[in-house]
Amino acid sequence: MAMGPDGDFVQLRLPADGAYLSVLRTATAGLAARLDFTLDEIEDLRIAVDEACAMLLPDAVPGGDLSCIFTLTENALVVSVSVPTTGGRLPSRDTFAWTVLNALAGEVDAAADEHDRVSITMTKKRGGTGLL
Repeated sequence: MAMGPDGDFVQLRLPADGAYLSVLRTATAGLAARLDFTLDEIEDLRIAVDEACAMLLPDAVPGGDLSCIFTLTENALVVSVSVPTTGGRLPSRDTFAWTVLNALAGEVDAAADEHDRVSITMTKKRGGTGLL
């Protein structure tokens, strides 16, 4: 696959509403398949993206947008989901949901910007860690 020096990226913006998560899961699966991830790795990513959104959406500003940026490299898919929130509160890292997210995605981090937009970024390496 030919890519630029920093990989390719795809950005999706959707309403911050659980009804649109199927679009995100489908995009995740398609992009992971493009990188030749195994079926198990693809399913792990789909679940991880869904879980990350489930952690972010309860604090999303009503009528806000959910942004998802996929960065494709030769051996990894980096997925960053973000929403504008009512207080900029980061997801708790000592919950079962965070543990599951780490197990599924491999590397996970969360951040908030000065406008209270909270993001969760996951890095899944092909053939790497992060499988249950």
